[in-house]
Amino acid sequence: QVQLVESGGGLVQAGGSLRLSCAASGRTFSTFAMAWFRQAPGKERQFVASISRNGERTAYGDSVKGRFTISRDNAKNTVYLQMNKLKPEDTAVYYCAAGFSPWGSAVMTTQNVFNAWGQGTQVTVSS
Repeated sequence: QVQLVESGGGLVQAGGSLRLSCAASGRTFSTFAMAWFRQAPGKERQFVASISRNGERTAYGDSVKGRFTISRDNAKNTVYLQMNKLKPEDTAVYYCAAGFSPWGSAVMTTQNVFNAWGQGTQVTVSS
């Protein structure tokens, strides 16, 4: 079972940037597709971005397209989320998730295929 630890959250003004990191334990990181989800108070958890095992393919939620970028470094067992042009509506707890993928270029976007989750990191965007 892979364990995930997020970092990089914080308070930022609207229009600013943050980079989230998610460090994974274990030697099988490259067999997992990775994703970021977020959950705002009183709302359901929402898909943000995902990346294939080999990093060749990515997918984004409509609300973050063109502003957020997901990437991974398999040598460092880490996935990143670069968030630019942040808006107050981006305020949420951001969760990193991992799901085993038998296909190198497959991206996964639905929560139920991810079986390992981090504890979350708070991102707050002030107006």
